[in-house]
Amino acid sequence: MAEVIFKQLRKTYSNGFEAVHGIDLKIEDGEFMVIVGPSGCAKSTTLRMLAGLESISGGEIRIGDRVVNPLPPKDRGIAMVFQNYALYPHMTVRENLAFGLKLSRLPKAEIERQVSDAARMLELEDLLDRLPRQLSGGQAQRVAVGRAIVKKPDVFLFDEPLSNLDAKLRASMRVRISDLHRQLRQSGRPATSVYVTHDQTEAMTMGDRICVMKLGHIMQVDTPDKLYRYPRNMFVAGFIGAPEMNIRPTELVHENGTLGLRVGGSVFTLPAAVAAKVAAHGAQDVHYGIRPEFVSVSIAKPNGESAQGRLLRVENMGHEFYLYISVDDGEIISRMSAEHASDVVVNGLGQTVYFQFESRQCHVFDTSTQENISL
Repeated sequence: MAEVIFKQLRKTYSNGFEAVHGIDLKIEDGEFMVIVGPSGCAKSTTLRMLAGLESISGGEIRIGDRVVNPLPPKDRGIAMVFQNYALYPHMTVRENLAFGLKLSRLPKAEIERQVSDAARMLELEDLLDRLPRQLSGGQAQRVAVGRAIVKKPDVFLFDEPLSNLDAKLRASMRVRISDLHRQLRQSGRPATSVYVTHDQTEAMTMGDRICVMKLGHIMQVDTPDKLYRYPRNMFVAGFIGAPEMNIRPTELVHENGTLGLRVGGSVFTLPAAVAAKVAAHGAQDVHYGIRPEFVSVSIAKPNGESAQGRLLRVENMGHEFYLYISVDDGEIISRMSAEHASDVVVNGLGQTVYFQFESRQCHVFDTSTQENISL
């Protein structure tokens, strides 16, 4: 078993600054857990405490059935892949892969076998005799991953390993690392992985589950789908998703036995089930939230509930458009397919347009607690 458990884990620096505030987290055996959050949220600090590279101020870390708080990194059963690759510049790829195994005094034949297996898995066979300076960024990062694989650790740790790569290589390496994790898990090898990133695309595409952090606190831990569809608070709602969720202050409107949200001078009625939850909570000062794909825009006033705005800006993504609509209380983003947006875009910026909400996809947040009270 290679599950990882944080129990009331804390980190306080000598100047009194508390970076990690007593977090609890359980990472299942064989799970790929992504820790994501903005710069300064203490995600890398948390990973470094797990690795033994940062001291722990309080709480407990368990790997499998062992409390590892007092253990040095080499005795924790972990292997870490860093942002800057951390390859030995004077060693070939083969020697970099074999270095840790030589320190463990494995037989030469076993070292060669494990290096060959890792090289084959990561398509490094043709690069084994090259030095790090002769490698591209993507190749160097594959070597760094290979060096972790040959150690056969209980837990793999990744500290923003793709941030130095260009967009195309990042996408390629995301697939490689995800496939590698799946291969290891299917082969019965320990494959518990903890991956730290600030890139929500990496988090959403790679993680079995995602832990969202803010200022040393855990905001939510869930699957990518549930984080996206059911954010527990305004921070998660705004952080996960691109373009980000529309989140604006609003007024609750009670009319004819229904509950609605006032947006741009118009009222959008909430579904009965959502309205009941919001009413039961009793909050009066609220924000609404709706993802851009659930906002549709048209030139002519449509049937049903709609509001009026002005087309402020258009981003052409090829297969879809992001439409930025100026309304009385701010700005709303709509995400529409190129086919459906073409009639709006053709008339240019500054025109008057109408937008509608898919109201069953609307979230309502208590402004004071930032809690999602519509779940």
